[in-house]
Amino acid sequence: MMGARKLGRVLPWVAAALVVGSTLSGCAFVNVSLFQGAQPLQEKVIEGKGPGKVLIMDISGLIAYEDDDRSGAFREHVGLVARVKEELRKAAEDPELKGLILRVQSPGGTVNASDLLYHELMAFKKEKDIKVIACLLGMATSGGYYVAASADHIIAQPTTLTGSIGTIAFKFNVQGLLEKVGVESETVKSGDKKDIWSPLRPATKEELAIFQGIISEYQAQFLGVVRTGRPQVTEEDLKVIRDGRVLSGEQALKLHLVDQLGYLSDAVTWVREKAGAPDAQVIIYHRPGTYVENVYSSTRVEAWSWVDRVQHQGMLLSGPPVQFMYLWLP
Repeated sequence: MMGARKLGRVLPWVAAALVVGSTLSGCAFVNVSLFQGAQPLQEKVIEGKGPGKVLIMDISGLIAYEDDDRSGAFREHVGLVARVKEELRKAAEDPELKGLILRVQSPGGTVNASDLLYHELMAFKKEKDIKVIACLLGMATSGGYYVAASADHIIAQPTTLTGSIGTIAFKFNVQGLLEKVGVESETVKSGDKKDIWSPLRPATKEELAIFQGIISEYQAQFLGVVRTGRPQVTEEDLKVIRDGRVLSGEQALKLHLVDQLGYLSDAVTWVREKAGAPDAQVIIYHRPGTYVENVYSSTRVEAWSWVDRVQHQGMLLSGPPVQFMYLWLP
């Protein structure tokens, strides 16, 4: 049976064979692609009359590399990492840009993708020499906070869930299930660690220790990012947050993970003040056909919940054999 993703790619071309007319000698067919590629980003002014501009950029959903067809069979989806890079490139070319607001709504994602976004944002800040503020919305945990730590200032709503400073890797051990249905696995390997983290058997103590070493390394990097971006975080604060707990906005403020409690409007005020441009235009980059009318409008018609991503697309099951995650995954 054809998979859902492959079917989504095939259907537009099947539907594109349209009968557009006939002649005495028979019917004429024209192949027209109904698949819509990603359109160039357009700038939308949300408020303000200038001079100067402040860009709002979404860091939303699961932070990962992969592109998929969740946005529909007839519309090309642009993954988060690629979109952020595209927006940063466009912003870097705008001499009127005075500030950047990261609108974060994410449970986190893969270690590598989270770190790449952090790296790209830090490089952008250095190149443009502008202020960056992160506004944490409903959820900005783990990799979502990792990316937010690139900002000069962090605002969280009182009801924000954040924190979950930590690294996780998990798998399903299906050995018992296979035994119940009478299925046996056979593996030929060049070394006893070659099939490390296989779901077909439990991990040995030695293998768990190997993975714990990698987890500890990634965790140290995460804490280093926190220390760099939040120099006011004390060792006492770290003792609390390093266990991976989630925090309310108020708790995060007390632990110095955020600088103030507030809302997106407060983020706009802060960045305008720091830029010395009180009437700067607030802009969003979007693609044609996207609803963009105010500071809370999503710039991604393909945005969808991380629960959908994990449960329905099976990202954690169909992806690489091992995924190290900066992700809150209860």
